[in-house]
Amino acid sequence: MSRRRPDPGDTCGIAQAVGVLGDPWSLLVLRDIAGGRTRFDQLVKETGISRKVLTERLESLVADGVLERRAYHQHPPRFEYVLTARGRGALPVLAALQDFGDAWILGDGRPSATAAIDAAEVRRVDALVGERVPHLVSLDPVTAAGLTVVYCYPGTGFPGADEVPAGVGCTLESCTYRDRLGDFEAHGATVVGVSTQRPSEQAEFARLNGIRFPLLSDAALELTAALRLPTFRAGGTTRLKRLTLVVDHDRVVRGTLFPIPDVTGSVEDALALVRGLAPSA
Repeated sequence: MSRRRPDPGDTCGIAQAVGVLGDPWSLLVLRDIAGGRTRFDQLVKETGISRKVLTERLESLVADGVLERRAYHQHPPRFEYVLTARGRGALPVLAALQDFGDAWILGDGRPSATAAIDAAEVRRVDALVGERVPHLVSLDPVTAAGLTVVYCYPGTGFPGADEVPAGVGCTLESCTYRDRLGDFEAHGATVVGVSTQRPSEQAEFARLNGIRFPLLSDAALELTAALRLPTFRAGGTTRLKRLTLVVDHDRVVRGTLFPIPDVTGSVEDALALVRGLAPSA
């Protein structure tokens, strides 16, 4: 499939973006590179793309400044492909496509802050067990030792900020983790919260609620795109649906919780996962 190349003088941003990303294989290649599959053979295996077509798409994405080609082996020469700043700027496009697909193609067209137990996005989160969390530019939720409990939350209101669906539960969830932090630490686990809120909003939320563990911002949607995490739109912002990952020091996802119908219960469920995975004393 050839890509449409708009007139360079065309002022329509959609037309210009389609000229770079408006090809199914290019989007799938971008999806998998965002997920840490940066080498040629990995991309062939993951996408099912032919080697000829993949070569063409990689060359185009490099030429358009979306990807950078880097050597990882000298003899024989081997290269991997990583996102540039322009490529990372395209991640919200992937998140929007996934949100549309989850809601309108795989779902019933009703965007929601949660998910039915048999939804496709639940199976996608379940399949993260055994996958590695790639190293990202804007945030790293994984600690160097022990287990990390990464709980993703939609974002909550505070004075001067808009409330979002399920937002009240974010305060309850974070405060429950705050109160049970010692129990996690006793099993060698670190707790990290992730939302798509701006860092300044998270800092204010942490101050108001006495949160002593890191709250990381995925406003750039790097983690969201890398792990294909389920999202919804509220208040004009892409929000993470509430879910929990337990990740080991090798960056491998060892357990997941999604959907989460009981906010406080999910903290106890995460602690149970940690107890089951932590080395015996």
